Amino acid sequence: MKKLVNDVHSVVKESLEGFEAAHAEIITVHYGPDYITRTHPKEAGKVGLISGGGSGHEPLHGGFVGFGMLDAAVPGAVFTSPTPDPIVEATKAADRGAGVLHIVKNYTGDVLNFETAAELCEMEGIEVATVVTDDDVAVEDSLYTAGRRGVAGTFLVEKIAGAAAERGDDLETVRQIAQKVNDHTRSMGLALGACTVPHAGKPSFDLDETEVEMGIGIHGEPGYRRIPMAPADVLTEEMYEKIKTDLPFASGDEVIVLVNGMGGTPVSELYIVNRKVHELLKRDGITPVRTLVGNYVTSLEMPGCSITLLKVHDDVVELFDAPVNTVAYRKGM
Repeated sequence: MKKLVNDVHSVVKESLEGFEAAHAEIITVHYGPDYITRTHPKEAGKVGLISGGGSGHEPLHGGFVGFGMLDAAVPGAVFTSPTPDPIVEATKAADRGAGVLHIVKNYTGDVLNFETAAELCEMEGIEVATVVTDDDVAVEDSLYTAGRRGVAGTFLVEKIAGAAAERGDDLETVRQIAQKVNDHTRSMGLALGACTVPHAGKPSFDLDETEVEMGIGIHGEPGYRRIPMAPADVLTEEMYEKIKTDLPFASGDEVIVLVNGMGGTPVSELYIVNRKVHELLKRDGITPVRTLVGNYVTSLEMPGCSITLLKVHDDVVELFDAPVNTVAYRKGM
């Protein structure tokens, strides 16, 4: 294993220290327990948003703390849910008197620990609402999940709910918006190879150079089938068809497109995937009104990508376009 680390047991702490040193004007890192907050929190009366989960998916979630998105994020160990204690502290820090929304990816550890933290916070008088993201269409259950996994669509939920909170919507309204975005979002990913968790010291699964794993989660957990390597257009169309038929999407729909890198794929290749996605949308009479291409929800250094489609509804485009200023995503500021 070759990685730029000092001690496999200090990876998250040292990464957080470097993260804060680079971006102290936007985020502040708190230690013991570890969580991230805005350096300049909003005034009283704003709904707070927090999310979190295992590290290794950067820039999710700490990279999206800031104006227009999250108020706090809680990083666990690599691919391991944070415990309730830091979630409680992050929730307290995010509370500006209007309640806090927890945005939780549907992985068993995350769901249980956020549930426990919410109960503890409510005992202290903080109103907490929760939305669990489950946008993955590949499998119903996996090694980490009861039900569908929360994957790259989580970014869109955080962005759009964050904009609603920033404009002053109340907690229940923000929760409903986040839930509706999740309900209208579908994603699917593939892996061309495995990633290596530092403390494991070896690839998380075995994949031959001639094979592709279709339908992986963001921890590299298996998908629904393993196939021979094929041209990008062929792989993209299989992912797209699984997504399109699941909601389903239909002619006349408008969508927001996210082509997401898993951490080890050149952006130039992601644009090749995006090219095919747009071709398929045009064929089906579906209009892409906004498109993002890049690394938003990763799996360490895994080569691969995912496609996410969000069916446009209500004022979702206006909220998507609202100003945002975070480490990893900035617009209109």
